[in-house]
Amino acid sequence: MYGTTHTRARAAGTVAALSGLLFAALPAQAAHAAATPADPGFESGGTGWSTYSAAGQDAASFTEAGGRTGSTRLSHWSASAYKVETYQYLTGLTDGAYTLSAWVRSGGGQNSAYIALRNCGGAEQRTDLPPTADGRWIRLVTSVRVTGGACTISLNSDAHAGEWANFDDINFTPGSTGLGVRGGDLSTLPKNEAYGARYRDANGTAGDAMTILKKSGMNYVRLKVWVNPADGYNDKARVLAMAKRAKALGMKTLIDFHYSDAWADPGKQIKPAAWAGHSYTQLRADVYRHTYDVLNALKAQGTTADMVQIGNETNAGMLWPEGSTDNWTQLAGLLTSGANAAKAVSSGTKVALHLAEGGDNAGTRWWFDNAVSRGVPFDVIALSYYGYWHGSLSELQTNLDDAASRYKKPVLVAETAYAHTLADDDGLENNVATAGQLVSGYPATPAGQAANLRDVMNVVEAVPDGRGLGAVYWEPAWTAVTGSGWDPADPSSGNAWENQAVFDYDGKLLPAAKWFSHR
Repeated sequence: MYGTTHTRARAAGTVAALSGLLFAALPAQAAHAAATPADPGFESGGTGWSTYSAAGQDAASFTEAGGRTGSTRLSHWSASAYKVETYQYLTGLTDGAYTLSAWVRSGGGQNSAYIALRNCGGAEQRTDLPPTADGRWIRLVTSVRVTGGACTISLNSDAHAGEWANFDDINFTPGSTGLGVRGGDLSTLPKNEAYGARYRDANGTAGDAMTILKKSGMNYVRLKVWVNPADGYNDKARVLAMAKRAKALGMKTLIDFHYSDAWADPGKQIKPAAWAGHSYTQLRADVYRHTYDVLNALKAQGTTADMVQIGNETNAGMLWPEGSTDNWTQLAGLLTSGANAAKAVSSGTKVALHLAEGGDNAGTRWWFDNAVSRGVPFDVIALSYYGYWHGSLSELQTNLDDAASRYKKPVLVAETAYAHTLADDDGLENNVATAGQLVSGYPATPAGQAANLRDVMNVVEAVPDGRGLGAVYWEPAWTAVTGSGWDPADPSSGNAWENQAVFDYDGKLLPAAKWFSHR
């Protein structure tokens, strides 16, 4: 049992109070060769230390039974409010980049709880612990550049009475991590602007939404493509115009082909009206021609796509019924046509295959095993992850880690979002991220939204071997304005998403946007 056994364990004498523990530094050569902290699994039970030092309320830091792998873990907990740091000072390091990895759990609610690297010759680097109400361990990483041959591993809690955190299996290795993709899907921005949406930065200064997000650190713009949409938005011409804006700001583009006239997702993959009567052979040609046409036009205007999705959330296939997963051979043929068209335009464009259900490892394996066995070419595994639909962060981590290892491909969270409020701004009830769907530990507040994006990014960054590409926030600028609704065929339709934008109901940038600068 996690978070509730501390008092009993200590009363039984099975744990040692070790707050502010100063782990024994490794010999110089060993510290560089293996870069491993002393007793990384906290298995010594507090004995055999050459020295330790208190930092904060020392009784709030102790080892106890219940390790992730071994028998023991480090815990932070107290019956009264506390602030404590458990740390280890490493010396004899060769200067360069290093990464701290730690497995953690937390009940949440603390003022702060994080792992950090400090006193390394530069600014402290830290990663916050996510709330893990399901009791599952999550691996976190943080990286730093060491100058001066020394660095401190620091585990911290600033908590209210009864709040807890667990740490185990600490590792400190040469190399660095980071997120190459810190993006946003801005597909609806042109329509929002046309109907009068206005945006302001965090200081309240009016400006262009894409520019505001770029200044916040966003480096990728995702743009969906519909074949012949009823409202004229998200078609080839609009995508070309948006790509110009993005490239002018120095941002990269991810082009998301839906192969439909409107929304494509696991529940609907409707063929474009112009392709409705086409045979499977004709559909393969349609996919190639459409993909090549849009991407070649982007290339011709100097905005070659950096990445492309062949289909959107294709868990059950695309271009139904011919491309359903009921006929994997035909689906593979359609996917291959799109991928080949993308590479024919630019061999440097990365091809992504995209599924929903980011926490569904069995489903991801089944789908990609089928794609791989049929020779579908791809460079990136892209998954949607919404915590109110797609499982816990630990399930997301399990799936990302497994997919990256199993298929030897980088992984991307191509869609994610969270609510900053439960209030409605346009008269259309918000039917996602509702009160009954909120994830434990993440309230529907600006701070809760920011923490959710932060923790999703941290899970992606921790994917082993540098295969975690990053995350794309879905429609951060889709605020509520009359006329810019979800249904391209109905001008009066509203927006059920405005409570998940990263601009508030006055158009002001919310704190979540600062995580686009996460490196």
